[in-house]
Amino acid sequence: MQGLFDPVTLGAFELRNRIVMSPMTRSRAGDGDAPTDLHVEYYRQRASAGLIVTEGIQPSPAGKGYCRTPGFYSAHQTEGWRRVAEAVHAEGGLIVAQLMHCGRVASRINKDDDSDVVAPSAIRAEAKIFTDVSGLVPMEMPRALGTGEIPLVVEEYRQAALNARAAGMDGVELHSSSGYLPMQFLSSNSNRRTDRYGGSAENRIRFVMETLQAMGEAIGFGRVGLRLCPGLDYNDMHDENPVETYGLLMREASQLGLAYLHLVRRSVQLVDNYALTKANWHGNLILNNELSPETAAAAISDGSAEAVSFGRPFIGNPDLVHRIRDGIALSDYDRARVYTPGSQGYTDYPTASSA
Repeated sequence: MQGLFDPVTLGAFELRNRIVMSPMTRSRAGDGDAPTDLHVEYYRQRASAGLIVTEGIQPSPAGKGYCRTPGFYSAHQTEGWRRVAEAVHAEGGLIVAQLMHCGRVASRINKDDDSDVVAPSAIRAEAKIFTDVSGLVPMEMPRALGTGEIPLVVEEYRQAALNARAAGMDGVELHSSSGYLPMQFLSSNSNRRTDRYGGSAENRIRFVMETLQAMGEAIGFGRVGLRLCPGLDYNDMHDENPVETYGLLMREASQLGLAYLHLVRRSVQLVDNYALTKANWHGNLILNNELSPETAAAAISDGSAEAVSFGRPFIGNPDLVHRIRDGIALSDYDRARVYTPGSQGYTDYPTASSA
């Protein structure tokens, strides 16, 4: 396990260990989609991670898809995240904000205003989404973004990155997986555009590249990460040639000097996405998905990645780093309360020393 506890530098981030807390939606935002005292305590408890990547945060009202998710576009939200960042830094940790625009993965029931559901093309995702008032409902039919609107969405990301830095966050991660807006631009089944943002792989990667460029110019490329899962079909995603699309994206993004690529490694039908990444990405790699402490340590020791990230194990083990280091058994988590409001199943998990 020793390699997991070696320090590592990822761009502008100097991690004290190589265990990263993966982003996880927890649906606890308060009034105005702002973080609350619960968020402050939740992230503070887990600050022993080498790096925390927050839950997905919408960069604009239109970016909201799920119920009770937080934003990073208002002064109230920015102040809430400032308190979170201060709490993590007081424990010696690092934290970056994952920016997540859901695009067509949305229901108007979950929105607090009359903002549109937008996407690259007016194609509904064949899936359902949870709402507090109606349970599972079909995804909305989105409105296709006009060519002139797309730079405005890029600007929303850029401003959210600036807000994150103003709040004291160490950087941002662009969520380009799980079927959300950036992945909708990348995927051939959800992007049927005929302008400069659609058609060829070169055009379909343009939105992601422009967004990375804008955020990097705003806060420094060494403070920007990118999350991908080539070949993922979640939320009705399908790309006819993910090897071409994502290979090109990784090669182009490698030239920007980003802090890292955060890869969700998983078996998918059309592509070995880890092999694809190793062949095309030139930079720091954080490896994610269904790792055990043993396989995570092996990934570090054999050079598969510079760091590894854990999601669900961090839910029930706020002291996950110390448990792995000391060989203490990991606790399970309450699956029924992953997305429910309140402190139960969120901030009430004991550490090994307090159990």
